Amino acid sequence: MKKITLILHFAFLLYSSHLLAQSPAKPIWTADNGNGTYKNPILWGDWPDPDLIRVDDEFYFVSTSMHYVPGCPVLKSKDLVNWEMAGYALERYDEDPRYDLKGGDRYLRGSWAATIRHRNGLFYVGFCTPNWGKEKGNFSMCTAKDIKGPWTRTIFPEYLYDPGLFFDDDGKVYVAHGQQKLYITELNADALSVKTPQKEIYNNPQYPYLEGSHMYKFKGKYYILGSTGGTKGRQVCLRSDNIYGPYESKVVINDDHTYPGNGLHQGGMVQLKDGSWWFIIMQDRGPIGRTPNLEPVNWVDGWPMLGKDGKGVLVYQKPDVKKKYPVTTVAASDEFSSATLGLQWQWNHNPDNKKWSLKERKGYLRLHAIEASTLTTARNTLTQRVQGPLSAGTVEMDVSQLKDGNIAGFGIFQSPYAYIAVRKDGNQKTLIMVNNGKVIDSIKNFSQNKLWIRANLTHIDFTATFAYSTDGQKFISFGNQLKMALGYDWTANRFALLSYSTKKVGEEGYADFNWFHFKGENQPYAKNNEGD
Repeated sequence: MKKITLILHFAFLLYSSHLLAQSPAKPIWTADNGNGTYKNPILWGDWPDPDLIRVDDEFYFVSTSMHYVPGCPVLKSKDLVNWEMAGYALERYDEDPRYDLKGGDRYLRGSWAATIRHRNGLFYVGFCTPNWGKEKGNFSMCTAKDIKGPWTRTIFPEYLYDPGLFFDDDGKVYVAHGQQKLYITELNADALSVKTPQKEIYNNPQYPYLEGSHMYKFKGKYYILGSTGGTKGRQVCLRSDNIYGPYESKVVINDDHTYPGNGLHQGGMVQLKDGSWWFIIMQDRGPIGRTPNLEPVNWVDGWPMLGKDGKGVLVYQKPDVKKKYPVTTVAASDEFSSATLGLQWQWNHNPDNKKWSLKERKGYLRLHAIEASTLTTARNTLTQRVQGPLSAGTVEMDVSQLKDGNIAGFGIFQSPYAYIAVRKDGNQKTLIMVNNGKVIDSIKNFSQNKLWIRANLTHIDFTATFAYSTDGQKFISFGNQLKMALGYDWTANRFALLSYSTKKVGEEGYADFNWFHFKGENQPYAKNNEGD
């Protein structure tokens, strides 16, 4: 299987090289080939559990974000191929102090499998927050007149797992939800509370763990699209003349050829003004994340069949939206010169907003140290998605104001994690490389106050390497290689800026980050010892 994957990767790179010869290189993976076609994935990063809508000429896409804050990221597009961030439906979680990393943590307990709809000038984003053991999960509905917010969140006492919000023609409001056993719950007209208790509508053992339900109505019939089989899964469609069933079923795609071993599964579909239907469906690509693919929909005997000839498409004609729009990408690099953080950034758990600033030193992000025993319990770790097929992040930082116990640096966060940082012990600074909590390499009496740190990664074997520089030109490899993994299930690795203190007295210290620069597909960095 590994040999097949490498052959496909090589063939894909040859094809990409041909495309790049026709157009300028892009610093970030772009799906738009510039010739009226696109390639999958449309975003090579962690945008899991996609759902989408069209409002007039704009498309909106919502995704899972779990413990990262702000939550429920929303993207926008004019053509389903070129996407950029629009905002977030959730500013923070206030229902449990563990979201502040007090008394525990909430890893993986954030927004799951969001659903997005629009009615009468109002946007609706619903998501579930699962819990395990004796804890009960909940369901939330966020509403806003503008996709950029402000959003108002309503928490339900009921738990509606993997929800699919649906507004029927007669004005009634429903949510399809569940895992294996699927349910329909009717909501009140404002969609902010439950009207009638859930009713089980489907349970078929041939579709284990059927989930990710999204509901549609087409030519008088009700359709529920869901995923079965997880990472290696397939997409199933249920169809009925009545919202409560009985439902018949059909597998509408069962294919993994675009990334062998991992099937296309879970997502949502949308109808364009020209009457055509399109589906955005995710595919697990290991520690880089669950990436969204755009698939055409062909209605065959009343069933929405995804892809072409039963397979997901690698390269395909762009949707016909009657206009040509410029290539856009989700932001990554940041000079920290604005009054607000770029939308690409999310904190690990709720931030302490008194402990970071873009104003205290103009043109810099200042991260004040907060006491924590390890990185996984440290607040105000600022992250953004790594991207495939390869990417590198570099920061310039000033550590002149570190205090005793401070650790400040840059790296890749997941479980395991790895980073390069400066640690202050008393009056002495030490440059360290840490891999999953263990110091792998160190340089004592490190006198440099200004330094540059770089993390490089690739989807081949999912490895990352690290380097530092004292002049911003020559980078020196440091420490060992991180084998990226998914210790925190279902959420990908991320670039991370960090600043915390192992001692209470160290909370007087801080680190200043001048910028974060991203390079990706088509613009790889030179070898670490050859400069930028």
